[in-house]
Amino acid sequence: MVSAVRTVLGDVHPADLGVCDAHDHLFFRSPRLPGQELQHVSATRAELAAFFAQGGGSVVQWTPYGLGRRAADLPPLSRETGVVVVAATGLHQAVHYDEEMLGRLRGRLAEVFVAELTVGIGTSGVRAGLIKVAGGFHGLDGHARWTMRAAAEAHHATGAPIAVHLELGTGSLDVLDLLCGELEVPPHRVILGHLNRSPDGVVHLQAAETGCYLAFDGPSRAHHATDWRMPGAVRALADAGHGDRLLLGGDTTTAEARSVDGGPGMPYLLRRVRPRLEAELGGETVERILVRNPSRAFAVEWR
Repeated sequence: MVSAVRTVLGDVHPADLGVCDAHDHLFFRSPRLPGQELQHVSATRAELAAFFAQGGGSVVQWTPYGLGRRAADLPPLSRETGVVVVAATGLHQAVHYDEEMLGRLRGRLAEVFVAELTVGIGTSGVRAGLIKVAGGFHGLDGHARWTMRAAAEAHHATGAPIAVHLELGTGSLDVLDLLCGELEVPPHRVILGHLNRSPDGVVHLQAAETGCYLAFDGPSRAHHATDWRMPGAVRALADAGHGDRLLLGGDTTTAEARSVDGGPGMPYLLRRVRPRLEAELGGETVERILVRNPSRAFAVEWR
């Protein structure tokens, strides 16, 4: 079997990702963010073009089931801008959904994940390339455990990687105990997101030592006072021998955060974060984090 990254235009060789924004959102809609929906195709096209102009090659959209993925719009956007796009299946925290929608998924969540990974999202024909789930603040509630069990089942059926939203960067070890311990998902198939939001170096090292991927994403948010510590946290992990398990992403979740709407947006990752990290880590290590690591993290011998 040959490893491939499952994109919205089909399976591609891992090297085709190029410089990768490993965690972002092209479309996103949640009742928790009224008035801040990412839903306009023209704005998404402009944001992708701006990212491409900075040398970006691919973006992994972590928007899961029920949050406005607009899967049918992703293939033409990828063709028009030249940016490779990977879509997600999965389920976010319960607060992002109403009870009626969650009720429709009871007893068949893993089945939905597998179908979106192997057949397509809705009637779009676009197949997801990863499963996105979410933990809670310093723990896992019943909803998180339900979604992670379904994600593990779908992983075992398909090989797909599982990307995890860590609430404010916390709970990583609980997630790994469940997914990699009890549910037997190989650590290298798990991607932990938002580690920069909880800059606990000891926990970062403990998580990295399992062999999972650690994503540092969402730079430059006004309410995140930990951003200035991110380069040091990344360097500590690289110095400890975990440079091959690090990923970077922009995690743009609101319209006002897009560069085309006056925010930092996706280009900020390459325009400002990349040179800052190169000064801290050197160009070769940053190249590994932006290019080589994503090509392994999202490549699957699909079943």
